Amino acid sequence: MGTICNMGAEIGATTSLFPYNHRMADYLNATSRCDISQEASKYSESLLTPDKGCDYDQLIELDLSTLEPHVNGPFTPDLAHPISKLAENAKSNNWPIEIKVGLIGSCTNSSYQDMARCATIAKEALDHGRKSKIPFNVTPGSEQIRATIERDGIAQTLRDFGGTVLANACGPCIGQWDRKDVKKGEKNTIVSSYNRNFTGRNDANPATHAFVTSPEMVTALAIEARLDFDPTTESIKGADG
Repeated sequence: MGTICNMGAEIGATTSLFPYNHRMADYLNATSRCDISQEASKYSESLLTPDKGCDYDQLIELDLSTLEPHVNGPFTPDLAHPISKLAENAKSNNWPIEIKVGLIGSCTNSSYQDMARCATIAKEALDHGRKSKIPFNVTPGSEQIRATIERDGIAQTLRDFGGTVLANACGPCIGQWDRKDVKKGEKNTIVSSYNRNFTGRNDANPATHAFVTSPEMVTALAIEARLDFDPTTESIKGADG
C-alpha cells in the first residue's frame, strides 16, 4: 500500500488513499504505536473508510492472480515492461543488456518484509553456490529496519550474497552515490527498487539507463546481471552445474 501511494504521482494522482484496515493496525502495533492503532480503530467505519454509496469517475478492477512482474524504465518510472517482454524491448531499443549494479531499498521498497524476501532469494542462490554477479547495494528504510535485519541475520545473508548494506538514508536514490565503476557519459544499465529513475538522478550520469522494479526482482536479476534474463521462467545454473 505504501509503494502504491508513493508511486501514484507517476500516473497523475495528486492523492492516493487506502481505507484503514487490519494490516495497518498490525503495522502500528508492531512498531510500538498501539495507541494510534486503537484510536484509528474507533473511527475505521465512520471516518477512515469510503462513504456509503459514493461514486467514482472510474473504477478499475485488477485480478492479481494474472498480474505479471514488471520492470519499468529507463529514464521514467511509467514506461512499463512485463518481465516476459523486457528482453525483446531492451534489444529493439538498443538498451545495454548487461546490468552493472543492483540496488534495493529506499523509502519505497525497504520494509522488513521486503528485505526478508530478498534474503530468501539470496539464501537460495548461496545454497547453490551462486551470488550477485554485480555490486548489490542495500538501503534499509529506517534505523529500526536496519537494526532488525542485523539482529535477525538478514543483513549478513545479503552481505554473503555480495551486498553492501548502506546507511538508512536516501542514498543513491537521490544521487548520494560516488560511483566509480563507469565514467560519466558511459552508457550502462542499473536496476533498482527505488521510486524514481529520471535521467541522471541516481549517479549524475545522463547515460545511465536506470530501471525500477520490485526488490525481489532486483535480487533475482543481480544473479545473472542481464536484462534478457527472466527469473519467472528461466533456471539459474548452480556452481556445480
